[in-house]
Order: sequence, then C-alpha cells, then structure tokens
Amino acid sequence: MGHSYGKRAGTRYAFSRNFRQKGMIALNTYLKTYRVGDIVDIKVNGAVQQGMPYKVYHGKTGVVNNVTKSSVGVIIYKKVWHRYIEKRINVRVEHIQPSRSREDFLKRVKSNAEAKKKAAAEGVTVQVKRSPGLPREARTVSLTDNPPETVTPLSYETTI
Repeated sequence: MGHSYGKRAGTRYAFSRNFRQKGMIALNTYLKTYRVGDIVDIKVNGAVQQGMPYKVYHGKTGVVNNVTKSSVGVIIYKKVWHRYIEKRINVRVEHIQPSRSREDFLKRVKSNAEAKKKAAAEGVTVQVKRSPGLPREARTVSLTDNPPETVTPLSYETTI
C-alpha cells in the first residue's frame, strides 16, 4: 500500500476529541473575547474542519495580532533549520484557547508588589528574588524501629 502525505496525515490522535468531550462544542468557546496581544494556545478541534490550522502548529503558543468575526490572526515563531521565522496564521476560535503560561508570572508580580508595599510601610527591605528549593535535610533511618524484612515468593498451588 502507498503512504498518504496529505495535510492531515499522522493526525489520527492529535485531532481527535478528548474523552467525554465529544459532541456539541461548548458555547463558551464562541463567547470568549480575544484582544490583540493576548497569548493563546493552538489546540485543533477535529469536529470543525473550517479554519483549521496546519498540523505543525497544533500545541504551539502565539500572540493574537488580528481579530475578526469568527477567527483570529496569530503570530507564531516556527523553527526552520537554525532560525525562527515569524508565521502569521488565521485560525477560527474553535481551535484556540487562552494560554495559562503567564498565570504564575502575574501571580508572582502581584505578590511581590504587596510584599514591597508592606515592607515600605514597616521601613524594612524585602527580598523578592526567586530562590531554588533547598535540598532535603539529612536523616538517619533506625533499624531498631524498622527491622529489615525478607521477601520471598509464594509457591504456586493448583486446586484441581
């Protein structure tokens, strides 16, 4: 048999709907408001063939640069050999979702601002740098409390 090299070749699982997510598309997909500059993730919905991006963009994150009635323009940086080139693709709203990549950063900015405000009120300096987690503390395991056990397999018995 020959091999298919079509636009959707190799997308059997990538474009399939998730478990218990089949059927009608939720209304909040269409009611979300996208603005220029929003960060979005491209996740193809196989139930909608119109406005579907090419398979290489599935799972990529980009920035909205254009908004129309039923679709958005997204800027994505695609790796081609040794460089990244800017690709501008138009995708229907069914195939994108707001990215959660900046949530942790925004939460950290907010908590740092509160810590600085609190420190200024008290007249002390505050350290807002992130530091890596320290290694766990050393400890010894007592063999008197936990004697070692020998594990052996049970012999197989037939009951005929």
